[in-house]
This record gives sequence, structure tokens and C-alpha cells, in this order.
Amino acid sequence: MMNSKELSAESIEKAAGMLKAIAHPVRIAIVGALEGGQKLTVTEIHKLLGIEQSAASHHLVILKDRGVLCSKREGKNTWYYLKHEELKTILASIAGCCQ
Repeated sequence: MMNSKELSAESIEKAAGMLKAIAHPVRIAIVGALEGGQKLTVTEIHKLLGIEQSAASHHLVILKDRGVLCSKREGKNTWYYLKHEELKTILASIAGCCQ
């Protein structure tokens, strides 16, 4: 396990950016929906979370820009998925603190 003393300044900055991106209720829900290697389209995400498709798209762009998500275009669909499955551990830890 790596501790903060072993991280470079660049790595710390990137980690902070990822945490800031996740730190929104809708984005936490999106990351949760994509756990376990799940791949979803923006349409599936907006229906699953009960939000407007434009809002889902907005949040997906933020998560992708900060390195939390990746996307893959297949035909007419763009599939979103977690770039790092380890993010589920962070969410589980935070959820454990909220009980």
C-alpha cells in the first residue's frame, strides 16, 4: 500500500482533481452505477438516476476530463466506464463513514 509520502506532487494534484470531480451527489451516483466493470450509455445513466440527459452528459464530461471515467464509441452509442476500479474502494470507505 502506498502512502502520501511516496506520491509525487503531480500525483497528489491528479488525485485531488479526481476527488473533487467525484465530490458531487450525482457524480458519486454515476461512479457507483459503474462499479464492477459496468459500462453504461448517457441514456442509461440519465434513466437510472432520474436526471435530465443534459445533466448526465455534463457530469460525465467532468468525470472523464478528471480521469475518473473512460469512454468508448460503438456505433451510435458511447459507453462510459470507470478508468480505475479501485475508486469503488474510496466510495465504500466514505459510505462506511456516513453510517
